[in-house]
Amino acid sequence: MRGVLFEYELNPTTWVYISSLMTIGIFFKFHRLWSVRNLDLIALLAIAPGPLLVSHGQEQMGFIWLFGISGFFLVRLLLDAVMVRRPLLEPNLSASGLTFTGVALLVFLMTNVITGKVPKGDLVAAERAEQIRARQDAPAEQDKLQGHGPGYPLFYLFSGFANEAFVPGDGGQGDRPRVALVRAATVRTTVILAHLALVIGVVLIGYRHFDNIHTGVAAASLYLLLPYTAQMTNHVDHVVPAALLVWAVEAYRRPAVAGVLLGLAAGVIYYPLFLLPLWCGFYWRRGLIRFVLGVVCALVILVLSLVFTSANLESFLAQLRQMLGWESMLQQNLSGFWGHHESAFRIPVMAAFAALCGSLALWPAQKNLGTLLSCSAAVMLGTQFWHPQQGGIYMAWYLPLLLLTIFRPNLEDRVALTAVNESRFRWRKRPAAAQA
Repeated sequence: MRGVLFEYELNPTTWVYISSLMTIGIFFKFHRLWSVRNLDLIALLAIAPGPLLVSHGQEQMGFIWLFGISGFFLVRLLLDAVMVRRPLLEPNLSASGLTFTGVALLVFLMTNVITGKVPKGDLVAAERAEQIRARQDAPAEQDKLQGHGPGYPLFYLFSGFANEAFVPGDGGQGDRPRVALVRAATVRTTVILAHLALVIGVVLIGYRHFDNIHTGVAAASLYLLLPYTAQMTNHVDHVVPAALLVWAVEAYRRPAVAGVLLGLAAGVIYYPLFLLPLWCGFYWRRGLIRFVLGVVCALVILVLSLVFTSANLESFLAQLRQMLGWESMLQQNLSGFWGHHESAFRIPVMAAFAALCGSLALWPAQKNLGTLLSCSAAVMLGTQFWHPQQGGIYMAWYLPLLLLTIFRPNLEDRVALTAVNESRFRWRKRPAAAQA
């Protein structure tokens, strides 16, 4: 950013103070001090010390802090379904002023993506990418890429391209620096487009499903204003799954499209697979088959792509196991919170999480868009408690859905039976008199 604005320097700690004051000034309801909205804002601001502690080397304290705040929000999201009275509490800033603020924040954050440095990771991804292109085999530990956790292998390899721009050339390949720069530019462009898609999706949900574009702009602006967004702006594995989940919610009236988007998100980072009981329960009375077919088609496409990038059957099975998370349950090389604590205690946490996901297929019995938002955010937040690698940091997976839950109006009438159209096949089979 200093290349655009001379002597510009804004470290994460300073941004925490500035963004917290702006958040209070724009969204805090001073005439209703004891409202749930104010409690949500205070809890959102309380997240900030966690990532700061982690980035400054105090991981154990940082992850404990994150788990504490995440526990509060998990309870808050599960109780959201019983909060019927939802008065419209618009931001203190007008719609035009809030739009300008959101656009300005987006420009500054995307400029940081272009001009800022991407943190160096291991070079396994860049080296393995060359082997995949040549369909060469690789050691098992490289295929698993366990440092990233379960998910689509090629997605993590793609995110590793951003580091190549900072790796000196080996001298033997004259075009190596140019290739590295192209790859880094591709990843950064993907990050920018994903952020744009996420913000546009949140605004559209407010406009089309909340019937209030001001609410959508407010949720998007608050997401851009949070310190976490500024700190993790350039991480493609944070924002791409978040954008897919936001657009799956936006397309909830079209079960097939929502299924494809949710299937892509599940194939990319594995954890959205646990959303299937909730979403199947939502579409149970209408749209279930179309939704399931969309999920299956997306997963089949991703599996077929692994077939064409695998050197042999063993390599394909290793990548498939990573994509479907078959080994994440008993993964040994843990980091983050579980890297400092006994991993045996992670097993009951996973059991409780599985029970929660299964119960969401039946509860609440009458699911609407509001419960779909809050419970989806609760499931993605719950994955952070047993994520094997840096669990708690991947807040973008649930943060946009959480903000939409905080700002949403009463959505009890947005149920699948009324919001989702009948399939064309069933419509054609209905008698002519019924169609008339």
